[in-house]
Amino acid sequence: MAEKRIGIIVGGGPAPGINGVIGAATIEAINHGFDVVGIFDGFKWLTTDRFIESVHAMPLTIKHVARIHFDGGSILRTSRANLIDAESIVHGGRVRNDEIKTRQVIDNLVRLGVDHLITIGGDDTALSARFVSEAADGAIRVVHVPKTIDNDLPLPQGTPTFGFSTARFHGTQVVKNLMQDSITTGRWYLVTVMGRSVGQLAMGIGLAAGATVTVIPEEFHEQTSLHEIADVIEGSMLKRLSMGRPDGVALIAEGLANRLGDKEEIERLLGREVPVDAAGHMRLSDIPLGLLLRREIEARFADRGEKMSIVTHMLGYELRSADPTPGDMAYCRCLGHGCVRLLTRNGTGSREGVLVTLVNGNLHPIKLSEMIDAETNRIRVRRVDINSDIYRVARSYMIRLERADFDNQMTLRRLAEVAKRSPDEFQERYGQTIGVDAAT
Repeated sequence: MAEKRIGIIVGGGPAPGINGVIGAATIEAINHGFDVVGIFDGFKWLTTDRFIESVHAMPLTIKHVARIHFDGGSILRTSRANLIDAESIVHGGRVRNDEIKTRQVIDNLVRLGVDHLITIGGDDTALSARFVSEAADGAIRVVHVPKTIDNDLPLPQGTPTFGFSTARFHGTQVVKNLMQDSITTGRWYLVTVMGRSVGQLAMGIGLAAGATVTVIPEEFHEQTSLHEIADVIEGSMLKRLSMGRPDGVALIAEGLANRLGDKEEIERLLGREVPVDAAGHMRLSDIPLGLLLRREIEARFADRGEKMSIVTHMLGYELRSADPTPGDMAYCRCLGHGCVRLLTRNGTGSREGVLVTLVNGNLHPIKLSEMIDAETNRIRVRRVDINSDIYRVARSYMIRLERADFDNQMTLRRLAEVAKRSPDEFQERYGQTIGVDAAT
């Protein structure tokens, strides 16, 4: 075995470009005299005493990885297993390190001969990487690569997480096709877009595709209602109808489900239990947000003696393991190369766990400890800035009720006629929808 051995772990959900990071890091590490081992299924087996090197890990060579950057998915697979203490998740508040699991991971890595570790993942994997780095106290040097199609990690200067660009590209193609189908059939699509707590992906796809309307969590209060979300979408439908168009595509960020209340409240709304993942997050794919909104909006049109044809669609899983675009391929090769550069540096930059980023084309490491929200002990979340110019551009191309619609009496009368209300009734009923975000 070589004196220096790098282990590579992938955690969290898939994202286009994972293999590119693995490949670039492996090639650069071998060229620097490292032995490289890939560990299957993230932290899943490392946290147990059942970890077997010949089963749960494999040596990586240049021949193995030379062309994997073209491919989606992960040759090391992935899992959501992490090192967060389960009790701290259950009770809420500030999450803690599961010391037993963390020690087991370190023991397994030491037995594997790993003294340098590359983790690839989102916020929970980054947090686990920090726990390993702190507990190992320099015996295992750790570099984390930020990966998520949600684009919700606070990288400097708005730098995207890898996988986001590819997910936006493929998502835009799907939405483009749905927009054409919508025009052809005269119906509406409600498309729920992945994003655990933020609207970055939904807004990115909506802006690129020119979707009729995009609705994201950042536009609402921390706790909102299905009724308020439906108001915005129904308002768009009524405005579209006033223009003589019965069709449209509404993108709905799935993170809006988290604004409907806590787990107990959502379970009351659904009438059933909602499962959670290994990090204690509700499985949003088990909350049929699109279907709930569809039923609410259809009932409103039925009350007016009308029928609105609505189809729901979930967009996300088909994006996560797509082949990366050239942009993400190049980006991931830089990140993989950068990991090894950081691991071979002397000093604090490599001894303390760091996150690798690129800023203006240059390697920019950030200490994992600096990315923590002191209140929750989790990695901070990057949200859509609804006061930014890019949000204003996205908003300006939506068909959505705006203040000008209520100020112009002719427009207001036309909208009220479509909704079968008087202008005053329409203003009273839908006027609050223009105030759901701070940009108006």
